[in-house]
Amino acid sequence: MPQQTSSALIWSTADLLRGDYKQSDYGKIILPFVLLRRLECVLEPTRETVLAENEARKNLGIPMEPLLIRKSGHNFYNTSKFTLSKLMADSNNIRENLESYINDFSQSAREIFEKYDFFTQIEKLDETNLLFLLVEKFARFNLHPDKVSNYTTPRKRNNNFKILILNKLK
Repeated sequence: MPQQTSSALIWSTADLLRGDYKQSDYGKIILPFVLLRRLECVLEPTRETVLAENEARKNLGIPMEPLLIRKSGHNFYNTSKFTLSKLMADSNNIRENLESYINDFSQSAREIFEKYDFFTQIEKLDETNLLFLLVEKFARFNLHPDKVSNYTTPRKRNNNFKILILNKLK
């Protein structure tokens, strides 16, 4: 999906926020959802391996982070059974399950959501009956680096993913 198309699709979620949020607050919701979906897409190839490793060793009393980082192939991981798509199967508990999903990321990834005060936004989205709609919409976006590159070309180090996120904030 070309960067412009991805950006337009992502920022079209702002239509759901109209009336309940000020335009200046859209980024408080959209940016953490974009990052959540990006992390999910990046971890997808090693997801089952990480879950199996966590299940096999979680009761051994050993530090799990180095093992799970190695299994994920990244500097972060997630041990949740949830994905954005799986969250939709239980719409009555979507808030609690989304919070659980985020809390099951490694500390370094969770810090991103804490800095956005994302749990406060999740609460408000749930109260305004928008949470399910946003989860449903973001679950459809393929933000894997193979589809939305971090860079435009190897020679040009423009961060395409950053452009995707910040495009509408200028």
